[in-house]
Amino acid sequence: MSTVSINEQPPLNKKTFGQRLKLELKNHWQIYLMALPVVVYFLVFNYAPMVGIVMGFQKFNIRKGIFGSPWVGFDQFIQFFNTPSFWRLIRNTLLISFYGLLFSFPLPIVFALCLNEVRNTKFKKAVQTISYLPYFISVVVVVSILYDFGKSNGLITQIANSFGWTGGAVISSPKWFRTLYIGSNLWQHLGYNSIIFISALAAIDPTLYEAARIDGANRWQQTLHVTLPGIASTIVVLLILRLGQIMGVGYEKIILMYGPSTYDTADVIASYVYRMGIIDGNYSYSTAINLFNSIINLIVLWTANFISRKVNETSIW
Repeated sequence: MSTVSINEQPPLNKKTFGQRLKLELKNHWQIYLMALPVVVYFLVFNYAPMVGIVMGFQKFNIRKGIFGSPWVGFDQFIQFFNTPSFWRLIRNTLLISFYGLLFSFPLPIVFALCLNEVRNTKFKKAVQTISYLPYFISVVVVVSILYDFGKSNGLITQIANSFGWTGGAVISSPKWFRTLYIGSNLWQHLGYNSIIFISALAAIDPTLYEAARIDGANRWQQTLHVTLPGIASTIVVLLILRLGQIMGVGYEKIILMYGPSTYDTADVIASYVYRMGIIDGNYSYSTAINLFNSIINLIVLWTANFISRKVNETSIW
């Protein structure tokens, strides 16, 4: 005699799926109602605009529209690959992303670890508050500060002059652009980027530290064997997401900082797309470049996630 488990559910078909969906919506309608604005936002502003990707394969004409413009295949991509600026754009984008990853990613972790060791609560909160404040300063204001400090008689230029710099205003020097860009980003985002690591540190079980102290571990050994393993999964996930933006250097701060004298080290793919699409009105060409950029980011993200899943079983999917 065969037995049937009381938890066994009937095979899923259109009828049973509809019944389950109806029951789910009836029981949890408040949650779905709360999620509705977010779903609508992503549909309208993230998924619907993806129809415009076809412009990258067309010679887009505003009068004819997306569905009436002539199809040119991969001509826009080939034009970008053959442009004299191609390798310069790739080099600048990768270098700025790499330097950002090298400095802007680990330093918030170090900052969070240092704050975690502070036992004076008032001092700890004061440091946290001060470190968060620059994040709320507008990018325009930050760049204005850089221009004031980086002009011929500015503070940064004077400090550079004291170390032997003779190239004039550092804000106009191609050699200084990446340093100013990465340094100002680090100053502005250090405290804010450390929030998630501070939260992860707060979630570590205190009994683990007590056990480590009983075993004779000092503060440094507790950090190595308790603290870092406790936030390792958070670090890995954020690193994967950061690698997925390796080609995603934003154009906003770039176009505020750069000029003809700094194009050689400052011009990145995003700023080039801005000039081609918004200023020159070459929508098909800029769409093709942006699509190429997004595909590279997707490949890097998938590769990093695959390697992480194989190595330490931590991944974002």
